[in-house]
Amino acid sequence: MEKELINQEEAVDPTILDLLLGKNVVAVNKQLPTAQYEVPRLSAAAGKPVLFTLRALPYGQVQEMKRLTDESDIQILLAGCVEPDLKAPALQEKFKGVTPAETIKALLLPGEIADLSAAVEQLTGYRRNTIREVKNG
Repeated sequence: MEKELINQEEAVDPTILDLLLGKNVVAVNKQLPTAQYEVPRLSAAAGKPVLFTLRALPYGQVQEMKRLTDESDIQILLAGCVEPDLKAPALQEKFKGVTPAETIKALLLPGEIADLSAAVEQLTGYRRNTIREVKNG
């Protein structure tokens, strides 16, 4: 009986690989982080909170948008905005936008576009620290 207790106490800690293979660690593209952000100016105008639900973008999509267009903030926002649907035809009609990008320019101030786009980038892991150094000792 005593030997069993000693063997149980000497159980080996799982390796990093074991931890990564555990059921709680899933592929990031299956659980992209989301968060809600309020645009106070629109909330004041609407009389109720106007919340944008934003989601992180999959690997490489932010860089691809920055490489392909001068209006990368708008494209990042369009790709990362879950709610409201910024591509909705009714929204384009109300704000006289020929494209979703033009609609966003009519709906949001430049600083609001930049802040919402930056929030998508932060959810994606950019513009913030995502790792920390471990110091031994």
